[in-house]
Amino acid sequence: MPPHDETSPVGLPAGSVRRPPPARAGREGGGGRPDPRRPDPRTARRGDRGRTTAARTDGGAKVSARPAPGKKRAKGKRTAKQKRRRVYKVLASLVLGGLLLLGVFVGVVYANTKVPSLDDVSQAQTTIVYYSDGTTEMARLGSENRIAVSLDQVSEPARDAILAAENRNFYSDPGISVTGIARAAWNNLTGGATQGGSTITQQYVKNTLLTADQTFSRKFQELFLAVKLDNNYSKDEILEGYLNTIYFGRGAYGIQAAAQTYFGVDASALTAQQGAVLAVLIRSPSAYDPANNPEGAQDRWGLVLDGMVEQDWLSQADRDASTYPAVLPVTGSSLGLPDGPEGLIVQQALAEMESRLSLTQDEVLSGGYRIVTTVNPAYQQAAVETVASVMEGEPETLRQALVAVEPRTGAVLAYYGGTTGTGFDYAQAQRPPGSSFKPYAMATALEQGISISSRRDGSSPQTFSDREQPVRNSGGASCGDCTLVQAMTRSLNTTFYGLALEVGPENVRATALAAMGLGDTWQSGTLAGAKTLANSEGFTGSAIGIGEYEVRPIDQAVGFATLANGGVRHATHFIQQVTDSEGGVVVSPESVVDAGTQAIPADVASDTTLSTEGVAAYSKRSLDGDRPVASKTGTQGLQGSTSDNTDAWMVGYTPSISTAVWMGSDTPSAIENASGGPIFGSGLPGQIWQEFMDRVLDGTPVEELPTEQLIDGDTGNSNAVPDPTTEAPRTTEAPAPSTTQAPAPAPTTEAPTTTVPPTTAPPTTAPPTTQPAPGGGGGGLVPVPGQPGNGQGGG
Repeated sequence: MPPHDETSPVGLPAGSVRRPPPARAGREGGGGRPDPRRPDPRTARRGDRGRTTAARTDGGAKVSARPAPGKKRAKGKRTAKQKRRRVYKVLASLVLGGLLLLGVFVGVVYANTKVPSLDDVSQAQTTIVYYSDGTTEMARLGSENRIAVSLDQVSEPARDAILAAENRNFYSDPGISVTGIARAAWNNLTGGATQGGSTITQQYVKNTLLTADQTFSRKFQELFLAVKLDNNYSKDEILEGYLNTIYFGRGAYGIQAAAQTYFGVDASALTAQQGAVLAVLIRSPSAYDPANNPEGAQDRWGLVLDGMVEQDWLSQADRDASTYPAVLPVTGSSLGLPDGPEGLIVQQALAEMESRLSLTQDEVLSGGYRIVTTVNPAYQQAAVETVASVMEGEPETLRQALVAVEPRTGAVLAYYGGTTGTGFDYAQAQRPPGSSFKPYAMATALEQGISISSRRDGSSPQTFSDREQPVRNSGGASCGDCTLVQAMTRSLNTTFYGLALEVGPENVRATALAAMGLGDTWQSGTLAGAKTLANSEGFTGSAIGIGEYEVRPIDQAVGFATLANGGVRHATHFIQQVTDSEGGVVVSPESVVDAGTQAIPADVASDTTLSTEGVAAYSKRSLDGDRPVASKTGTQGLQGSTSDNTDAWMVGYTPSISTAVWMGSDTPSAIENASGGPIFGSGLPGQIWQEFMDRVLDGTPVEELPTEQLIDGDTGNSNAVPDPTTEAPRTTEAPAPSTTQAPAPAPTTEAPTTTVPPTTAPPTTAPPTTQPAPGGGGGGLVPVPGQPGNGQGGG
């Protein structure tokens, strides 16, 4: 073994680099000296490290590479290739970092994106009101004409046409169209025109959850919602929602409303050709409406059919045989209250809906309900046409109302409150009924044992203990000892004023309220809060017997219906049945008809009816074939006048229908016919009543009315010896009635009011009115302060 220094390691320690000894100038020979012809690799690896202090020898041949303090180290210049590589590396790092951040962001946003339940994405649906047949539409209500249907209620050809036009890969795509989103983004950047291309899922998201703005943020939201919607719901569920929300033009939202609007059929009956017409409309409903652009609409229609052929959804033979289907003409939006008289019926039905179901008006209008009313379409048409024909050529200032009620159920069969469906409802006007109120005084007397064959003084004029001024009969008619039946037929005011005084005015009021179903105070109208059947001071006097105190036309129809039904009153109603948007029964026909209330004893109602059966014939208003009918006329006039009538009535019934007709004006002023003569109850109102009743009863079985008196005896003041009678002069109205009655003033003739405000039109203000002086009566009676009723009715 060769000798060696014990203190020097034999080899380099692991991981260490042995520093070479410093070169010494002028040294020669000796082993280990580096070959000057070969570079020392260890020196190259040191790079710019300074050499050891020992290396600095004489002459400064070598200088340390470490820069002097305060001076930058010299760097070598990079080549162009090196610079490019460095830029590429930086850019790649930025892109990868951005993609990583974007991925994290997308993941977080997607995880936190909440898609509402399709059941919660509620769309306002159209509420439809029908006549009693359940098929004849009266009105469509709501802000949008929308009728939701299930997917199986849309014909398959119609579905295929929509898919061919909008999204042929709907059942295979992930819910989004990347190219469509890119195209929209490019258009936003370049300011180009907006384009389609979104999937059906994206369109559904936009229509129900987002706005239609063409912006990056909206498209970004649409992307996430569409993907998540596609993951959470089946394609059929998404397609069903889409078909129920898309707009097809002409106010139609959803394919069911569109099918009815353009073709008059349900969506289940749509053909491929009809479906293609609707599919074309989705992109631009107005531009491709065949009524606006028939050529353009048919061109695109052909393209849709071609697309169906390409997808094997339509055979080439059927395509070749296809012709453009007939499309219904544009009729304008039918949403909202009808303009005609039926609009007032709709208002009443809506009010009843709100009351029955405790709903707000908005909930009713947008709930998609199907409301079947009690109004018979033939009866309503008869009412409207009869009023129009009778009033042709008459003064335009005259106003009319007609209400028909079914006595056995309380259902309203016809309802006319004026010509304007969004205007004033005169069937709800509170006006004095005049002599048409006398049957309630008769019924009260019968309840107290005073029979219809009892005799009372009907002479004219007469004075009574509760007033200083006399009461007069119409036209000077007088009967010193007439039966109550005769007094009813001839409408003697003195008889019934005295009868009301005899049996008690408050008792007459109670009988009338029970028959009409009214409460102690008015719930609506200009008299809201005031006592019913009383004067402005809340006092009911004997003038109630001749109809001084206000009632509404509908009240009279109901009150007489109670008499027609043996004294049993049923709650008045306009609704027959209600179903929801899915067909579920909300209000059943059985629930709307109550058990009835025995408001008047049956024998009393029978004899009251018997006492009024001669009025129609006496007034020359008999029904066709002398059909049995009970009725009463009524007239109310200005104070101190025998001819200035303000209100005229005719009310009558058979066992199956009770009809009240009123005529007046917007102010308590004299009403005259076209000839300038005064209008009495048996005149124009009687003519309307007669023609309407004849028309609706034509062809129906004849129903008998009571023919025998049931209540005998008399606890009142019968007259033993009859006095001569004087007939009232006939009026000059055509056809002329046999009698006229002195008009009496209405102490507080109120402006007509309606109980149901319009739903889609601004409320109409009642016309201004002037109030007559309280009290008064035919023949120039002067009102006496503090005395009960001074009014006087007439027939």
